Amino acid sequence: MEHHPAAARLTEAAASAAQQQGGGGDLLRIVLIVMILGCALTAWFLLRGYKQKDD
Repeated sequence: MEHHPAAARLTEAAASAAQQQGGGGDLLRIVLIVMILGCALTAWFLLRGYKQKDD
């Protein structure tokens, strides 16, 4: 079994979506939404560690 990096799989998915008549609009929309949600969750997770606790 070969190892395929995530970037290669994403490129293949975008190429196959572009071959269809609708283009890659849906795939791009999904990737952007997941990326924005991932960035927001990562920022929340990292920044909550900096909250000062008043004991």
